[in-house]
Amino acid sequence: MRMLKEQSSPLVRADVAIAEAYASVGNVGIGFDILGHTVEGAGDRADVRRIAEREVRIVAIDGVITDLPMAAAENTAGAALLSMMHGLALPFGFELTLHKGIALGSGMGGSAASCVAAVVAANELLDEPLPREALYPFALDGEVVASGSRHGDNLGPMLLGGLVLATEHRLVRIPVPAEWHCALVHPHVVLETRKARAALAGHYALGEFVAQSANLAMVLAGCYRGDAALVREGLSDVLVEPRRAPLIPGFAQVKQAALDHGALGASISGAGPSVFGWFEDRDSAAAAARDMHAAFLAAGHPSDVLVAPIDGPAARVL
Repeated sequence: MRMLKEQSSPLVRADVAIAEAYASVGNVGIGFDILGHTVEGAGDRADVRRIAEREVRIVAIDGVITDLPMAAAENTAGAALLSMMHGLALPFGFELTLHKGIALGSGMGGSAASCVAAVVAANELLDEPLPREALYPFALDGEVVASGSRHGDNLGPMLLGGLVLATEHRLVRIPVPAEWHCALVHPHVVLETRKARAALAGHYALGEFVAQSANLAMVLAGCYRGDAALVREGLSDVLVEPRRAPLIPGFAQVKQAALDHGALGASISGAGPSVFGWFEDRDSAAAAARDMHAAFLAAGHPSDVLVAPIDGPAARVL
């Protein structure tokens, strides 16, 4: 009997992809607009469909916030997909459904997470998917819609995972000991990024820039060497925190609660109002998070708490 040769089926490209991007700590105190890391436990999800029409359509937004623009050019994720479509001269477009797990105005990278989830999902629908770094410019174009500036301190870590140094044209992943953890506490207060950036207007002394540069260098050196003492010496924001702290009810007490539990440092996450602390182990971070939550509650605001490794995950395709 003659055996028939089994024929392999041709590869069929999927028309739908789903991706999730996690929350982040932007700035990390001493790296305004250029340093950030992911925090597992909260995130945005994007369902993207490849369509024949050369356009971007947002069909639905659900989750913790739904009052967002449905016009693609006015929505951070939609703008990122438009940038991708035009930048790559794609002959097709995308249909987007957003599932918001991060509140806007939280200081946890809510707008950035939508951008990154969208472009990571859309990348799976390309005939030749791009490396993660190549998606960065498109995500930056989306972030501009929310904040008015091209900063990658949230986008970079969401794309690559972990602690990332993000300039406009480069992303550099910074090694961090696996046991180091972050406590991130988000009070139920909305602080819009544009308002928080407006608080930074005015003159700064040259000495403040020198001190901040030294602190950033100390933290980066400490991360590379796994030297907690160096990080503790450097993780202090002398430029931004003094001007934004008055916008966050109970900030001083929340920060002190982190320091009382041995934090390597504590400051404002992103534009606020969330506050983060870095710790050498998970138990210390968890204990601090409980007291940070209590401090916000004493100031009249309940809060949500995340405790996770600083070396957190990158956005993932589901």
